[in-house]
Amino acid sequence: MASRSPQYQLNKNKYLLPPESERLRKILTDFELKDPRNCLLLSVALRTGARAQEVLNIQRSDLNTYDESIFIRGLKNSNDREIPIHSQVFERLHRFAEKEGGNKVFDISYNRLYQVWEMYRPVPKKFHSLRHTFAIELYQKTKDIRLVQVALGHRNIANTMVYANYVYSQQELRKLIL
Repeated sequence: MASRSPQYQLNKNKYLLPPESERLRKILTDFELKDPRNCLLLSVALRTGARAQEVLNIQRSDLNTYDESIFIRGLKNSNDREIPIHSQVFERLHRFAEKEGGNKVFDISYNRLYQVWEMYRPVPKKFHSLRHTFAIELYQKTKDIRLVQVALGHRNIANTMVYANYVYSQQELRKLIL
């Protein structure tokens, strides 16, 4: 009999809790004039749910000014997707990309991205926590697991169900116990 691989478990150490997420947003707002590239980079990751390398792969041609969206090329066998982004953030991103002039919007290494994250992170959690935070916040707002699947680029809905299961179990336990 084939053994099943253990299902991925989400817990509070793998995403930013609401106060941590708010703190990160405030930090990014406070430093956006002093350090525009790095604050923009982290804002884009938090607002798109893109993986680290997906953010680094964003090219100027991936910015859709008509829809104010970003085309994300999927990695790890995930689908490509187009993610709409808040107008203010999109404007900053578009201006930054035009000013930089290169093909890549964020022309930095993977290691540099992690150094930036360590400088700005509100708590010692991984960069990937931004992706989980995006997914949980989107699911909590919409209760639409299919939308979360599309936004994350998951080919298999089973990969996305971890967010619905986690949010549901936390909410139900809270109702029953408190």
